[in-house]
Amino acid sequence: MRITKLSLVVCAVVAFGVSALVYGRALTASPAATEDSAVRSTVSRTTKAVNYRQAGGSTKISFQGTDLMPGASGEAKVEYKANHVQIDAQFDGLQDSTKFGLEYLTYVLWAISPQGRAVNVGEVAVKKGVGAVKGVTDLQTFGMIVTAEPYYAVTQPGDEVVLENVLTKALESHVEDISAKYELLGRGSYASANTKIEDAVFGVDRSAPLELFQARNAVRIARNAQADKYAGSSMSKADSQLKTAEEMYRDKKDKKRLIAAARNVVQTAEEARVIAVQKKSEEEAQLAADAERKAAAEREAKARADAAAETLRRQQADQARAQAETAQAEAERMRQQAEKAKQEADAARAAALAQQQAAEAEAEKARQAAAQAEKEKTNLRAQLLQQLNSILQTEDTARGLIVNMSDVLFDTGSATLKTPTREKLAKISGILLAHPGLTLQVEGHTDSVGGDEFNQQLSERRADSVRDFLIQQGVSGSAISAKGFGKTKPIASNDTPEGRQKNRRVELVVNGESIGTGTPTAAATPPQH
Repeated sequence: MRITKLSLVVCAVVAFGVSALVYGRALTASPAATEDSAVRSTVSRTTKAVNYRQAGGSTKISFQGTDLMPGASGEAKVEYKANHVQIDAQFDGLQDSTKFGLEYLTYVLWAISPQGRAVNVGEVAVKKGVGAVKGVTDLQTFGMIVTAEPYYAVTQPGDEVVLENVLTKALESHVEDISAKYELLGRGSYASANTKIEDAVFGVDRSAPLELFQARNAVRIARNAQADKYAGSSMSKADSQLKTAEEMYRDKKDKKRLIAAARNVVQTAEEARVIAVQKKSEEEAQLAADAERKAAAEREAKARADAAAETLRRQQADQARAQAETAQAEAERMRQQAEKAKQEADAARAAALAQQQAAEAEAEKARQAAAQAEKEKTNLRAQLLQQLNSILQTEDTARGLIVNMSDVLFDTGSATLKTPTREKLAKISGILLAHPGLTLQVEGHTDSVGGDEFNQQLSERRADSVRDFLIQQGVSGSAISAKGFGKTKPIASNDTPEGRQKNRRVELVVNGESIGTGTPTAAATPPQH
């Protein structure tokens, strides 16, 4: 099919903001101190993407070098299949990746969705400046970039972007601009200044396979992320695997076996790094929650002390009034001291009035304290909304905070959670564990395609799958309920693919007294389209 006939190519990612975590280099700091002193900044880039499902068949996409490598170029053949997209890319003019630093040992091709999801398509095999990679992705609409990386199994792209796809004028006439953002991992997380790179690539051991250098690099980077503290078992396994690979290299074992062993080291080290990042985030959230609980306890203790002081002042006022009455009786009996007794009584009444006014002022303070407590509850709800929204789309509704999990987070027609989905749910579980007392209702929904019974069962299984995973992450089972609604509660029209995609979802309804909501009720049926 000629490009001029690609009338179904209807979407593009354009002028997206790249929210990059760019870390400053620490010359002598420890790995933990280096990460804590990281400086955040924002880098803007521009790229485009194509809806290959609507394009259909085979499409050729060109690549051009960025300012980091202007002499690089390439071309990819992108072919849409039944439920995935195949990519076959060729590149020219690739310089050695170590030009960006000894920590950068390879190149990786990424597919970026309009929502900012980055998928590692595969490692670019480079020989004499020519690179090639073949891969598969489940994304249907995406742009493509190539980045320099420390090893092939990275799960988040770095900020050294050397190539990005470009569209021909014929394709541009069929695309619609769409804004998108995604995060890049700053070079500070990989920089050799954090931890000395043993056996550097150049000048020491040029005969070692590149895969062995990637293995060494992956273990170093995992240790920079404090994996030895937060993921000790996985880190120990990676160290042991690296030791075995080094022994195989020294003993001149079969090169294929050595490469396979080195790639296993990379995968284990990356798993340890991801676990460490997650657990550290959970730890920081827990510390923040503990500090807030301590502050709340101190405020409560102060309020009790103020109330006790108010009671004492009232008792003193009552005593003063009693003394005034006694003085009046004494003045009646002792006429000769009547005037003096009258003056004392007036003074006592004035003092009692002043104390009463002071008591009213203290009562007003107590009312203001109650209003402040309600404000803090509102602020906590907003904070929780922001935390959840940074992971998955979250709305604040009368039913509670509703976290929306789209259909693409599951395998097609299945309740199996994808790996990125598990990572997101693991982060959500960390947030829930940091806020005891919250309750969660998991609600599964489908579109109208398929039979009622199948849709009902699929929605129930997806809801159960999410609930079970959160329980595995430590969330109390008594705080979670799961229910499937099948196709009965659509939020968009089922007459279009976009509407059906919105209807295929799992919603997490978060409630709790600490954020100002009670037990959630079942979702109300929206108007039919």
